[in-house]
Amino acid sequence: MKTPKSKMPVASTLPPEIDPAQSVELLKELHILTRDGKLNQDSRRKLKQVYHLFQFIDKLLGELPASSTGLTLADHGAGKSYLGFIVYDLYFKALGAGQAGGGGHIYGIETRAELVAKSQELAARLGFDRMSFLNLSVAESTQSALLPERIDVVTALHACDTATDDAIAFGLEKNARAMVLVPCCQAEVAACLRQNKALNGSKTPLSELWRHPLHTREMGSQITNVLRCLYLEAWGYQVTVTELVGWEHSMKNELIIAKHTGQKKRTAAERLTALLAEFGLSSLLPTRFKLPDHV
Repeated sequence: MKTPKSKMPVASTLPPEIDPAQSVELLKELHILTRDGKLNQDSRRKLKQVYHLFQFIDKLLGELPASSTGLTLADHGAGKSYLGFIVYDLYFKALGAGQAGGGGHIYGIETRAELVAKSQELAARLGFDRMSFLNLSVAESTQSALLPERIDVVTALHACDTATDDAIAFGLEKNARAMVLVPCCQAEVAACLRQNKALNGSKTPLSELWRHPLHTREMGSQITNVLRCLYLEAWGYQVTVTELVGWEHSMKNELIIAKHTGQKKRTAAERLTALLAEFGLSSLLPTRFKLPDHV
Protein backbone atom coordinates (compact mmCIF):
# COMPACT_ATOMS: atom_id res chain seq x y z
CA MET A 1 0.00 0.00 0.00
CA LYS A 2 1.42 3.41 -0.97
CA THR A 3 0.75 6.70 0.72
CA PRO A 4 -0.41 9.40 -1.72
CA LYS A 5 2.56 11.49 -2.76
CA SER A 6 1.08 14.70 -1.43
CA LYS A 7 0.84 13.18 2.03
CA MET A 8 4.22 11.45 2.06
CA PRO A 9 6.41 12.68 4.92
CA VAL A 10 9.90 13.86 4.14
CA ALA A 11 11.96 10.74 4.90
CA SER A 12 14.89 12.63 6.38
CA THR A 13 12.70 14.27 9.04
CA LEU A 14 11.41 11.01 10.52
CA PRO A 15 13.13 8.24 12.49
CA PRO A 16 14.05 5.32 10.18
CA GLU A 17 11.89 2.92 12.22
CA ILE A 18 8.68 4.60 11.01
CA ASP A 19 6.85 2.85 8.17
CA PRO A 20 6.72 5.40 5.31
CA ALA A 21 3.04 4.54 4.76
CA GLN A 22 2.21 5.31 8.39
CA SER A 23 0.21 8.39 9.33
CA VAL A 24 2.54 10.66 11.27
CA GLU A 25 -0.49 12.42 12.76
CA LEU A 26 -1.69 9.10 14.19
CA LEU A 27 1.69 8.32 15.78
CA LYS A 28 1.71 11.76 17.39
CA GLU A 29 -1.84 11.31 18.68
CA LEU A 30 -0.79 7.96 20.19
CA HIS A 31 2.24 9.72 21.76
CA ILE A 32 4.59 7.33 19.97
CA LEU A 33 6.12 10.33 18.21
CA THR A 34 6.66 13.62 19.99
CA ARG A 35 5.13 16.76 18.47
CA ASP A 36 8.44 17.49 16.72
CA GLY A 37 8.58 13.96 15.25
CA LYS A 38 11.06 12.38 17.68
CA LEU A 39 10.96 8.80 18.98
CA ASN A 40 12.12 8.05 22.53
CA GLN A 41 13.51 4.68 23.66
CA ASP A 42 10.32 3.45 25.30
CA SER A 43 8.24 4.32 22.23
CA ARG A 44 10.84 2.71 19.97
CA ARG A 45 10.46 -0.62 21.85
CA LYS A 46 6.68 -0.37 21.76
CA LEU A 47 6.61 0.47 18.06
CA LYS A 48 8.97 -2.39 17.23
CA GLN A 49 6.66 -4.87 18.96
CA VAL A 50 3.54 -3.57 17.22
CA TYR A 51 5.18 -3.39 13.79
CA HIS A 52 6.54 -6.91 14.12
CA LEU A 53 3.11 -8.18 15.16
CA PHE A 54 1.54 -6.29 12.27
CA GLN A 55 3.74 -8.19 9.80
CA PHE A 56 2.10 -11.45 10.89
CA ILE A 57 -1.40 -9.94 10.91
CA ASP A 58 -0.87 -8.34 7.50
CA LYS A 59 0.08 -11.71 6.01
CA LEU A 60 -2.93 -13.44 7.57
CA LEU A 61 -5.35 -10.75 6.40
CA GLY A 62 -3.92 -10.95 2.89
CA GLU A 63 -4.61 -14.69 2.79
CA LEU A 64 -8.26 -14.32 3.78
CA PRO A 65 -10.90 -13.68 1.12
CA ALA A 66 -13.22 -10.89 2.20
CA SER A 67 -16.71 -12.02 3.12
CA SER A 68 -19.87 -10.16 2.13
CA THR A 69 -19.48 -8.01 5.23
CA GLY A 70 -15.76 -7.37 4.76
CA LEU A 71 -12.87 -8.54 6.93
CA THR A 72 -13.34 -8.18 10.67
CA LEU A 73 -10.74 -8.06 13.43
CA ALA A 74 -11.27 -8.02 17.20
CA ASP A 75 -8.42 -6.79 19.40
CA HIS A 76 -8.79 -7.95 23.02
CA GLY A 77 -7.24 -6.14 25.95
CA ALA A 78 -6.81 -3.25 23.54
CA GLY A 79 -5.54 -0.73 26.11
CA LYS A 80 -4.79 2.49 24.22
CA SER A 81 -5.37 0.56 20.97
CA TYR A 82 -1.90 1.07 19.51
CA LEU A 83 -2.24 -2.21 17.63
CA GLY A 84 -5.78 -1.59 16.36
CA PHE A 85 -5.02 1.92 15.13
CA ILE A 86 -1.82 0.90 13.36
CA VAL A 87 -3.47 -2.13 11.71
CA TYR A 88 -6.32 0.12 10.54
CA ASP A 89 -3.94 2.80 9.29
CA LEU A 90 -1.66 0.40 7.38
CA TYR A 91 -4.25 -2.10 6.13
CA PHE A 92 -7.95 -1.43 6.64
CA LYS A 93 -7.86 2.25 5.65
CA ALA A 94 -6.58 1.36 2.18
CA LEU A 95 -9.41 -1.13 1.59
CA GLY A 96 -11.88 1.73 1.37
CA ALA A 97 -15.59 1.79 0.79
CA GLY A 98 -15.23 0.23 -2.65
CA GLN A 99 -14.32 -3.15 -1.18
CA ALA A 100 -16.71 -5.94 -0.14
CA GLY A 101 -18.58 -5.01 3.02
CA GLY A 102 -17.21 -1.47 2.91
CA GLY A 103 -13.66 -2.58 3.65
CA GLY A 104 -14.23 -4.39 6.93
CA HIS A 105 -14.13 -3.32 10.57
CA ILE A 106 -11.87 -3.40 13.65
CA TYR A 107 -13.29 -3.83 17.17
CA GLY A 108 -11.23 -2.85 20.20
CA ILE A 109 -12.29 -4.61 23.43
CA GLU A 110 -11.14 -2.97 26.67
CA THR A 111 -12.38 -2.93 30.29
CA ARG A 112 -11.09 0.57 31.19
CA ALA A 113 -13.83 3.01 30.21
CA GLU A 114 -11.52 6.03 30.03
CA LEU A 115 -9.27 4.32 27.46
CA VAL A 116 -12.31 3.28 25.41
CA ALA A 117 -13.57 6.89 25.40
CA LYS A 118 -10.18 8.26 24.30
CA SER A 119 -9.93 5.70 21.49
CA GLN A 120 -13.45 6.57 20.32
CA GLU A 121 -12.54 10.27 20.25
CA LEU A 122 -9.30 9.65 18.36
CA ALA A 123 -10.96 7.43 15.75
CA ALA A 124 -13.61 10.10 15.15
CA ARG A 125 -10.98 12.84 14.89
CA LEU A 126 -8.92 10.89 12.34
CA GLY A 127 -11.92 9.71 10.33
CA PHE A 128 -11.28 6.04 11.12
CA ASP A 129 -14.99 5.33 10.83
CA ARG A 130 -14.70 1.54 10.60
CA MET A 131 -13.32 1.19 14.12
CA SER A 132 -15.47 0.51 17.20
CA PHE A 133 -14.33 0.48 20.82
CA LEU A 134 -16.32 -1.44 23.40
CA ASN A 135 -16.12 -1.20 27.18
CA LEU A 136 -16.35 -4.94 27.82
CA SER A 137 -14.29 -7.76 29.25
CA VAL A 138 -13.13 -10.42 26.82
CA ALA A 139 -15.63 -12.87 28.32
CA GLU A 140 -18.52 -10.38 28.07
CA SER A 141 -17.72 -9.63 24.43
CA THR A 142 -18.31 -13.24 23.42
CA GLN A 143 -22.07 -12.84 23.94
CA SER A 144 -22.37 -9.13 23.17
CA ALA A 145 -24.81 -8.05 20.46
CA LEU A 146 -22.44 -5.19 19.67
CA LEU A 147 -20.17 -7.57 17.76
CA PRO A 148 -21.02 -9.58 14.63
CA GLU A 149 -21.57 -13.33 14.72
CA ARG A 150 -18.37 -13.93 12.76
CA ILE A 151 -14.94 -12.41 13.43
CA ASP A 152 -12.18 -13.23 10.96
CA VAL A 153 -9.08 -12.43 13.02
CA VAL A 154 -8.72 -12.31 16.81
CA THR A 155 -5.74 -10.59 18.41
CA ALA A 156 -4.69 -10.31 22.05
CA LEU A 157 -1.42 -8.51 22.79
CA HIS A 158 -0.39 -9.04 26.43
CA ALA A 159 -3.90 -9.90 27.62
CA CYS A 160 -3.23 -10.83 31.23
CA ASP A 161 -3.62 -14.31 32.72
CA THR A 162 -6.90 -15.98 31.72
CA ALA A 163 -7.89 -13.11 29.39
CA THR A 164 -5.85 -14.89 26.71
CA ASP A 165 -7.93 -18.04 27.28
CA ASP A 166 -11.07 -15.91 27.08
CA ALA A 167 -9.80 -14.52 23.76
CA ILE A 168 -9.35 -18.09 22.49
CA ALA A 169 -12.89 -18.96 23.64
CA PHE A 170 -14.13 -15.83 21.85
CA GLY A 171 -12.34 -16.92 18.68
CA LEU A 172 -13.88 -20.38 18.82
CA GLU A 173 -17.36 -18.95 19.42
CA LYS A 174 -16.93 -16.49 16.53
CA ASN A 175 -15.49 -19.12 14.15
CA ALA A 176 -12.32 -17.06 13.77
CA ARG A 177 -10.22 -17.90 10.76
CA ALA A 178 -7.05 -16.85 12.57
CA MET A 179 -5.87 -15.90 16.06
CA VAL A 180 -2.72 -13.96 16.96
CA LEU A 181 -1.91 -14.16 20.68
CA VAL A 182 0.89 -12.80 22.87
CA PRO A 183 0.09 -14.21 26.34
CA CYS A 184 0.97 -12.41 29.57
CA CYS A 185 1.07 -13.08 33.33
CA GLN A 186 -0.16 -16.68 33.30
CA ALA A 187 -0.97 -17.10 36.99
CA GLU A 188 -3.88 -19.57 37.01
CA VAL A 189 -1.92 -22.76 36.29
CA ALA A 190 0.91 -21.72 38.62
CA ALA A 191 -1.66 -21.31 41.42
CA CYS A 192 -2.98 -24.81 40.71
CA LEU A 193 0.55 -26.22 40.77
CA ARG A 194 1.19 -24.60 44.17
CA GLN A 195 -2.12 -25.89 45.53
CA ASN A 196 -1.38 -29.48 44.45
CA LYS A 197 2.34 -29.42 45.28
CA ALA A 198 2.14 -31.86 48.20
CA LEU A 199 0.05 -34.35 46.23
CA ASN A 200 2.23 -34.22 43.13
CA GLY A 201 5.45 -34.44 45.13
CA SER A 202 4.71 -38.05 46.04
CA LYS A 203 3.23 -38.85 42.64
CA THR A 204 5.97 -38.01 40.15
CA PRO A 205 9.58 -36.77 40.07
CA LEU A 206 8.40 -34.21 37.53
CA SER A 207 7.15 -32.17 40.49
CA GLU A 208 10.78 -31.13 41.03
CA LEU A 209 10.28 -28.87 38.02
CA TRP A 210 8.02 -26.63 40.12
CA ARG A 211 9.14 -27.31 43.71
CA HIS A 212 10.72 -23.86 44.11
CA PRO A 213 8.45 -20.78 43.88
CA LEU A 214 10.36 -19.20 40.97
CA HIS A 215 10.17 -22.46 39.03
CA THR A 216 6.47 -22.75 39.84
CA ARG A 217 5.83 -19.41 38.19
CA GLU A 218 7.94 -20.19 35.12
CA MET A 219 6.58 -23.72 34.74
CA GLY A 220 3.05 -22.41 35.11
CA SER A 221 3.65 -20.02 32.23
CA GLN A 222 5.26 -22.66 30.02
CA ILE A 223 2.61 -25.31 30.71
CA THR A 224 -0.21 -22.81 30.11
CA ASN A 225 0.99 -21.98 26.61
CA VAL A 226 1.62 -25.63 25.73
CA LEU A 227 -1.94 -26.45 26.81
CA ARG A 228 -3.30 -23.54 24.77
CA CYS A 229 -1.54 -24.78 21.64
CA LEU A 230 -2.87 -28.31 22.08
CA TYR A 231 -6.34 -26.91 22.75
CA LEU A 232 -6.31 -24.89 19.53
CA GLU A 233 -5.10 -27.92 17.56
CA ALA A 234 -7.87 -30.05 19.07
CA TRP A 235 -10.39 -27.47 17.80
CA GLY A 236 -9.03 -27.51 14.25
CA TYR A 237 -6.29 -24.88 14.12
CA GLN A 238 -2.77 -25.11 12.74
CA VAL A 239 -0.51 -23.57 15.38
CA THR A 240 2.86 -21.84 15.07
CA VAL A 241 4.82 -20.60 18.08
CA THR A 242 7.62 -18.07 17.72
CA GLU A 243 9.20 -14.99 19.34
CA LEU A 244 7.52 -11.63 19.00
CA VAL A 245 10.72 -9.59 19.32
CA GLY A 246 14.12 -10.06 20.94
CA TRP A 247 14.12 -10.88 24.66
CA GLU A 248 15.89 -7.59 25.35
CA HIS A 249 12.64 -5.79 24.46
CA SER A 250 10.11 -7.84 26.42
CA MET A 251 10.07 -10.93 28.64
CA LYS A 252 6.46 -11.56 27.60
CA ASN A 253 7.62 -12.58 24.19
CA GLU A 254 5.85 -15.75 23.06
CA LEU A 255 3.73 -15.36 19.95
CA ILE A 256 1.06 -17.97 19.15
CA ILE A 257 -0.40 -17.88 15.64
CA ALA A 258 -3.36 -20.15 14.92
CA LYS A 259 -4.94 -20.61 11.48
CA HIS A 260 -8.21 -22.47 11.14
CA THR A 261 -8.08 -25.62 9.00
CA GLY A 262 -11.21 -27.38 10.26
CA GLN A 263 -9.18 -30.54 10.92
CA LYS A 264 -9.77 -31.24 14.62
CA LYS A 265 -6.97 -33.37 16.06
CA ARG A 266 -7.82 -36.28 18.33
CA THR A 267 -4.15 -36.75 19.27
CA ALA A 268 -3.94 -33.14 20.47
CA ALA A 269 -7.04 -33.64 22.63
CA GLU A 270 -5.59 -36.84 24.09
CA ARG A 271 -2.24 -35.22 24.89
CA LEU A 272 -3.98 -32.20 26.42
CA THR A 273 -6.02 -34.48 28.69
CA ALA A 274 -2.94 -36.50 29.64
CA LEU A 275 -0.90 -33.40 30.48
CA LEU A 276 -3.66 -31.99 32.67
CA ALA A 277 -3.80 -35.29 34.57
CA GLU A 278 -0.01 -35.48 34.89
CA PHE A 279 0.26 -32.04 36.43
CA GLY A 280 -2.82 -32.34 38.64
CA LEU A 281 -4.79 -29.86 36.55
CA SER A 282 -7.72 -32.00 35.41
CA SER A 283 -10.15 -29.59 37.08
CA LEU A 284 -9.45 -27.19 34.18
CA LEU A 285 -10.70 -29.66 31.56
CA PRO A 286 -14.46 -28.96 31.80
CA THR A 287 -13.94 -25.19 32.12
CA ARG A 288 -10.81 -23.68 30.63
CA PHE A 289 -10.03 -26.46 28.13
CA LYS A 290 -13.39 -27.89 27.18
CA LEU A 291 -12.85 -30.17 24.19
CA PRO A 292 -15.10 -30.81 21.18
CA ASP A 293 -17.59 -33.63 21.86
CA HIS A 294 -16.63 -35.73 18.89
CA VAL A 295 -12.84 -35.55 19.28
